[in-house]
Amino acid sequence: MSTRQQYPFARYVAIGDSQTEGLGDGDESHGYRGWADRFAEILAAGNPDLTYANLAVRGRVAARVKAEQLGPALALKPDLVTVMAGMNDLVRPGFDAARVAADIEEMFTELTATGARVATVTFPDIGRISPLARRALPRVLDLNARIRAAADRHGVAVLDTFPHRVTTDPRLWSRDRLHASPLGHARIAAGVADVLGVPGHESWREPLPPRAPQSVLGEVAAEARWFAGFMGPWVWRRIRGRSSGDGREAKRPELAAVTLPDPERA
Repeated sequence: MSTRQQYPFARYVAIGDSQTEGLGDGDESHGYRGWADRFAEILAAGNPDLTYANLAVRGRVAARVKAEQLGPALALKPDLVTVMAGMNDLVRPGFDAARVAADIEEMFTELTATGARVATVTFPDIGRISPLARRALPRVLDLNARIRAAADRHGVAVLDTFPHRVTTDPRLWSRDRLHASPLGHARIAAGVADVLGVPGHESWREPLPPRAPQSVLGEVAAEARWFAGFMGPWVWRRIRGRSSGDGREAKRPELAAVTLPDPERA
């Protein structure tokens, strides 16, 4: 059946980690919006009766997303679920692509068995976002291939970000290079809408206008600032066995109506 025949949806649930929670698109004082909120707003513009829950919590690896969020998601009886997990696994020592993909596929299995439409997202070439992450490219390629294969087995829609150079444009990423910027979150939301057949969002993959070139010295300085300001603290948390999600709960644990933003915030 065409995905376009299944729109609009009425009960949307998002599960995942910090990207789905919305980090990089807002702040701790005023809250985070993020691509899932933005995607819910796209759906609500076509169906004011849409209800939406976001169970994502920052710092969660795929196994914890499955253990902590799958059951509550199923209990909400959604007709649409987005699953975005695996980035926190990719950047940890001892990464096992087969194990991570198995956790993700188990979520696909249980969610699609209810009749819900499910969508997921692959990972971009993170080495283009930060040169220090280039060694992770084989991990990204391996996990992406496994996600695509699992999605194909279960009829899951895939926003495949890797082939599109725009997904590594620095303007789509926040200063920490781990989370999308507001523009990046908007592009992800539009991409998910596009792969689910919501018309009018095909431009998500279009490149941004050229930006001014940066000197080699400027690039080196930017890498040093990033490592000191973001990568270093992240490594220190890992050494101490801490997570950014410790003590956190889902920001939107129950289905609720979606309030559309003011046009200037869109």
